[in-house]
Amino acid sequence: MSGEKTEKPTPQKLKKARDEGQIGKTPDLGAWAGIAAASVLVPMTLEKAVVKAREVVLQWPDMMKDPDAGAALNMFRDGLMGAAYAVAPLAVSMMLIGIAGSGAQGGIHVATKLLMPKFSRLNPLQGFKRIVGMQALWEGTKALIKTTVLGAVLYMQIKDLVPSLMSSGNLPLAVLLDMVKDAVISLIRTAALAGLVMAAADYFVVRMRTMKQLKMSKQEIKDEYKKTEGDPHVKGQIRARQHAMSRNRMMSDVPKADVVLVNPTHVAVAMRYEPEKGAPRVIAKGQGNVAQKIRDLATENRIPMIQDVPLARALYGSCEIGAEIPAEFYGAVAKVLAFVMSLKSRGSAAGTHRLAA
Repeated sequence: MSGEKTEKPTPQKLKKARDEGQIGKTPDLGAWAGIAAASVLVPMTLEKAVVKAREVVLQWPDMMKDPDAGAALNMFRDGLMGAAYAVAPLAVSMMLIGIAGSGAQGGIHVATKLLMPKFSRLNPLQGFKRIVGMQALWEGTKALIKTTVLGAVLYMQIKDLVPSLMSSGNLPLAVLLDMVKDAVISLIRTAALAGLVMAAADYFVVRMRTMKQLKMSKQEIKDEYKKTEGDPHVKGQIRARQHAMSRNRMMSDVPKADVVLVNPTHVAVAMRYEPEKGAPRVIAKGQGNVAQKIRDLATENRIPMIQDVPLARALYGSCEIGAEIPAEFYGAVAKVLAFVMSLKSRGSAAGTHRLAA
């Protein structure tokens, strides 16, 4: 049935969907990628911040001995600038990761149409379908998988960390803190890796669901083609009219021809030679019924017709209407024109003739 949505969406349908914000994306991909990057960048940022804070703190004793408002402001400014320099790579990297995560899922598109009020979004039936439909089932399954995987990751990390802490004995506090820090970073990175795998699976499901929703029926594709490309029947009629007008203009030039080459019945090529305008030009050509019409007009207007099968075929295939004949035909056409002039000089140019051997 033509109403069944069995066809892939057309580029126009996909563009419209992007404009309306209907894109198969998952926010989890960018979020987990950001967490993975943060597990690397945050420790580096903290180290830089600690170093800068230590430099500022070391200046306090001198400041307390000789208080000065200008020096205090300079120290405060240096501290803020140092913190900004330490945090800037983290902030820029997180922004770029968010953009890359969106771009990796089909590009970055500003869905301006989502900003416009649309009462269909307030339809309670659509909301109910989202709550109890397949999308809700997948969201619930995804949440369960997330909880299970992250719980397993947390358990594996704590399982190895707790015995180490219990047996640490008289280890210095700095060493214990390093152990905890390493365990937390390892936990975050492992969770981020697992999250990225789940996000990839979520993207695949969301993409499949979106493409299924955007499927079109054969009738919808036909209707879209008519809107974008025009009705094929109308376009065919326009082309036919244009062709007819062009043929009529061509036929109106036949009476101006100096000679018509014929084949003898299948092809006809009318030429006109005006020395001041260059080489002879093809002013009309045709085959079949068009060729017959050219011959009829030549007879009515007493234009000589020369039967030369090879030359007629060659000129018909290689010359466009209104164009000069190619240089390789100059010699053959010159013989034809000279023959026509000799016929006219004897007063017997009209009719069909053969070149003298």
